[in-house]
Amino acid sequence: SRRWHRYPEQLDLLNDYVDDKPFLSKLENIKTIRKKKLAEYIKQHNNGLVLDPNSIFDIQVKRIHSYKRQLMNILHIMYQYDRLKNDTNYDMAPTTYFFGGKAAPGYFIAKETIRLINAVGSKINNDPVTRDKLKVAFIENFGVSLGEIVYPAADISEQISTASKEASGTGNMKFMMNGAVTLGTLDGANVEIADCVGDDNIYIFGCRAQDMAATKAYYNPKWQYENIPGLKKCLDRLTDGSFNDEGSGMFNDLFNGLIYGSNWQPGDPYYVLGDFDDYRKQRDRMYMDYKDELKWAKMCWVNICNSGKFSSDRTIKEYADEIWQIKPQKI
Repeated sequence: SRRWHRYPEQLDLLNDYVDDKPFLSKLENIKTIRKKKLAEYIKQHNNGLVLDPNSIFDIQVKRIHSYKRQLMNILHIMYQYDRLKNDTNYDMAPTTYFFGGKAAPGYFIAKETIRLINAVGSKINNDPVTRDKLKVAFIENFGVSLGEIVYPAADISEQISTASKEASGTGNMKFMMNGAVTLGTLDGANVEIADCVGDDNIYIFGCRAQDMAATKAYYNPKWQYENIPGLKKCLDRLTDGSFNDEGSGMFNDLFNGLIYGSNWQPGDPYYVLGDFDDYRKQRDRMYMDYKDELKWAKMCWVNICNSGKFSSDRTIKEYADEIWQIKPQKI
């Protein structure tokens, strides 16, 4: 019987199917159907942008905020773009990157980040050299109804907020329940997800929360800029006009905020450049693992089967028992 419909914590009983190849094949087919549905939505709402449902769907949807580091994500995409253009030996699995979320109307850096995502997407999506390997889509007006299309289509869940800054949230749980594998920092609910699925079924990178204060005390983003391979070229594209037909300087504020800071905060306060290299390495490892279809399907299934802990039913019952101390009433 499907008791997990009513008692989601019993989803863990479905771990019995983790080595059932025909079952895992069905799981992959369902995921492909959901990816096609999202691709159809994007085609209708993003000026006819055509996406490949067989590519990796790498998705970051959440509020646009500096500490959530959409900027690190798009900088890495810019790095990959340069690498594909200039390194004939570099071969990556075709990947589609999705961004979505809202920001306060007066949040200047958030608006600049959104503008950068769209500018980079426009360049990459129309480049005949890279468009079969890389695509970028910004999902406008993201909300609950769109989430019903987006979450089930994800292969990779981007949960990359600066360690020590992230509240627990629920987006990472929704991705997990729909069979996406988490790429994230060890912070917030990512800690609990890692505990549930084990280290082999999640990709953790970056500075840990307990180390962040000490690390930031001596952190110098200029060193990262000068010494991390490929990063200087990538950042220089923010100011050399690479993604702006009107001339250079469009993204000077993003560049200066990362390297020099301002009167009220130091350069790169959210450790974007500090975590960049580890982020890049974990992403590369994920893409290699994705090529092993059976291994990836198992990881997706382990995430689904261990997501019952995050059911709102369990959470509310726990609150009722331990915090509100409500006794059941006889009716």
